[in-house]
Amino acid sequence: MEKDDGTREDNQSQVKNSVSMEKNCCNEDTFRLHMVTWNVATADPPDDISSLLHLNSPKTPDLYVIGLQEVYAAPHRFIIDMAVEDSWSHLFMSSLAPRGYLKVSSIRMQGLLLLFFSKLAHVPFIRDIHDTYTRTGIFGYWGNKGGVSIRLSFYGHMLCFLNCHLAAHMQYASQRVDEFEYILDTQTFGPKKAPHVLDHKLVFWFGDLNFRIQDHGMHFLRNCITSHKLNLLWSKDQLTMMKKKEAVLQEFDEGPLDFQPTYKFDRFSDRYDSSGKMRKPAWTDRILWRVKPKESPPEEEKDEDRDSGLDEKNTKQQEEEEEFPLKLKQDSYTSNMEYGVSDHKPVIGIFTLELRKMYETPLVRVCAEGEWSADIDAMVIYSPLQPFPSSAWDWIGLYKVGFRSVSDYITYTWVKDDEVSFNDELTQVYVSKDEIPVLGGECVLCYYCSTLQCIVGISSPFKVQESKVAVEEGLAPENINGLDKATAS
Repeated sequence: MEKDDGTREDNQSQVKNSVSMEKNCCNEDTFRLHMVTWNVATADPPDDISSLLHLNSPKTPDLYVIGLQEVYAAPHRFIIDMAVEDSWSHLFMSSLAPRGYLKVSSIRMQGLLLLFFSKLAHVPFIRDIHDTYTRTGIFGYWGNKGGVSIRLSFYGHMLCFLNCHLAAHMQYASQRVDEFEYILDTQTFGPKKAPHVLDHKLVFWFGDLNFRIQDHGMHFLRNCITSHKLNLLWSKDQLTMMKKKEAVLQEFDEGPLDFQPTYKFDRFSDRYDSSGKMRKPAWTDRILWRVKPKESPPEEEKDEDRDSGLDEKNTKQQEEEEEFPLKLKQDSYTSNMEYGVSDHKPVIGIFTLELRKMYETPLVRVCAEGEWSADIDAMVIYSPLQPFPSSAWDWIGLYKVGFRSVSDYITYTWVKDDEVSFNDELTQVYVSKDEIPVLGGECVLCYYCSTLQCIVGISSPFKVQESKVAVEEGLAPENINGLDKATAS
């Protein structure tokens, strides 16, 4: 009888495990990631970047990551760009914001620029955002070469994006690898989760990596390109060659180089360099990625020799990897030949990111209460849904629907408590009617956590009504303050 009961329990256990595994297999979300790398050769941006961002595609990305190199950085221009958005950032923000994308983070070092955009729905689940840079230019002081990176937690998974511009010229292949390893060694993000680049669950390494095609002469190179026999060039691509002997490079994957080399072109043409230098075509512009390898189970050791703390950490990491897997698939890897402002062509990588979310609830619920207009003070209601490190410096911003970045608020109000505990209580704060745009419009509220330095809650869109007083008094648009003009635009 006991044996029968035990067998029945084993069968039930197997059924439960099977159901659990089946549920887990179907419980993974997919996200579309659109990446661009482009050496813009100090040029001003083109008028239209629709095809670069696939804005007319029926498949809309969840995330955009854009890495540029050689953004114009003359001293006077760089100072101006530090005060206001540079022209490239402005173009990408203006193109993506109306489609519901927010610039979550950006970093610039001289000519290197990295931009990260997300659909608004994902923004409260992007946390632990840090950026850093490493110079590898002249004597390591000048920022014309090096790497800039943004790391963040996306639904609990640690991701890192590293945009590099490495040493130029054919003979410096080994130096390029040395520079990459130096960047990996020197970039740190604090003592908490994933302090180094390779500690992240997913790393993208991209940019003008400057690897050339070795040995082949110009005539053979151009014949292979025009006859679409690019595979004959792959074995002499320096990055492919260096991967065979450099362990750190072997950890990175790359799609097939099925697009023609992206450097060097005569500007505003599809013609390779016809100047006196006659630079040989090369795949200088690349996008690679690395999914962190699973921790190998520790070898059997004697109890007295085992580092229990390290063993516990490894076990926890293994359990997390099994419970919250992450997979990446490249859907497309190509260049865009229509852009001619630079002597490089941009490279585009489209990826499907599959992962199981570690959390699906924002940290804070925030909403607009009652009617909003410039005729009466308005009320904001918020409540924490999970514990988080709130402070008296947290604030709630009012934004026009389609805002470009966290700094684009129309107005803001400080939160009430200097420490929010995890409870179901609703907290009310007020926004002065003098700060509300008289023309009204579609708006959202965003709760910004100063400690985490990110948005942790976003309201549903709501209508701010046009001021009845302003209408009755015949207030003309030219008399409306700057905030109202911004909201109206």
